[in-house]
Amino acid sequence: MCPIYIIMDPNQIRRRRRNTAINLLVEYYNTYINRSPCYTSSHFGDKWVAEMLVGHPTRFHNMFRMTQDVFTDLLAELIGSHGLNGSMRMTDREVLAITLYIFSQNESMRGAMECFQHSSETIRRYFSVGLSALVSLAKQVIKPTDPTFSQTPAEIRHDRRYMSFFKDCISTIDGTHVDARVSSNEKVAFIGRSGTPTQNVRAVCNFNMFFTFIMSGWEGSAHDSRIFKSATRNPHYSFPHPPQGKYYLVDVGYPLQRGYLKPYPDTNIIYMISNEQVMLQEAEKRCSIKAFLLRGAIERTFGVWKKQWVILRDMPPYPFSKQVQIVIATMTIHNYIRRHPSRYDVDFLNAEANQQEVVQDPSENQIVSLCYEITANNQPFVLRNGKVQMKWLSFENRLLMRWLICD
Repeated sequence: MCPIYIIMDPNQIRRRRRNTAINLLVEYYNTYINRSPCYTSSHFGDKWVAEMLVGHPTRFHNMFRMTQDVFTDLLAELIGSHGLNGSMRMTDREVLAITLYIFSQNESMRGAMECFQHSSETIRRYFSVGLSALVSLAKQVIKPTDPTFSQTPAEIRHDRRYMSFFKDCISTIDGTHVDARVSSNEKVAFIGRSGTPTQNVRAVCNFNMFFTFIMSGWEGSAHDSRIFKSATRNPHYSFPHPPQGKYYLVDVGYPLQRGYLKPYPDTNIIYMISNEQVMLQEAEKRCSIKAFLLRGAIERTFGVWKKQWVILRDMPPYPFSKQVQIVIATMTIHNYIRRHPSRYDVDFLNAEANQQEVVQDPSENQIVSLCYEITANNQPFVLRNGKVQMKWLSFENRLLMRWLICD
């Protein structure tokens, strides 16, 4: 069978090509130039933020987890020194509002798109701008309020429960875990005791619920002592080491060394005088309770921090580097709110109001100050003039004994 060839008129070929080109141009125009707007709400973006700023304080706090005054001052700080800038279609305060809204509500990009009436690309870009500005502010905000640690903290100085025991204590160190989203290849390293991938965050916190040092980005399986050693031994992190005679309170997961006081270890020490043994056990018990309550400041701080920023409890699948930045940025906002001159925030006030009180022990005043010394030949405790004395005591044990007995 012979093949059939169709010979087309050159003019017909040109007309077909011209029609195809015209159809492509019309389609492009309708899709990208004369497109129908998707976000057409008349109450969008900066208008909504402006209304919130003059609206009821509770409504504003529910959305952005801070008061209007704090928002205004934070915005001025970020614009002036930390590179927060908008554009022709996005105001500066709208950039900050988008960032805080995503932090506080853990809102998805689609939810933020609907709330602020911008495209996903615009929301993502300016969320990163706001995040970078807050991370830049962290260097200015997350640091000790008294770099020399020359003064006893007011929370200890004005509380007779702690003053006799912890007058040289400057802050407390602890850690917490933040939800993390990582790839399947990295997931095993991030699974800790919780059974889910987490980011291990270490922090130093004073007794005013103020972060003075943070270290984020560690895997959830990393041990506390490993992170602690990395922070204190690497000059790159600029850890605020305690001066001579001062110390931090730490928990049992940290190594015992100069300047860091752990809870009294549960050891079996045989005493020569049974009455003194009973007195020591009672003193240890009371001091352990006091230390636990004093270290509760950092637990309350973590509680307020995670309550304010819901994103920490269910982290979206951002790149892990951005997840680390979110931890730093939210801690920065936490400190900024706490140090603001208004000194008013519902979450902080609730945490302070719920602070547990200790019932005064009637027998506390009956405990006498004891001086301990070990004899050169390692003999048991010796009773001299009604007091137990020892000749030699290591630095660590001196700290522990000083913690246990009022000096």
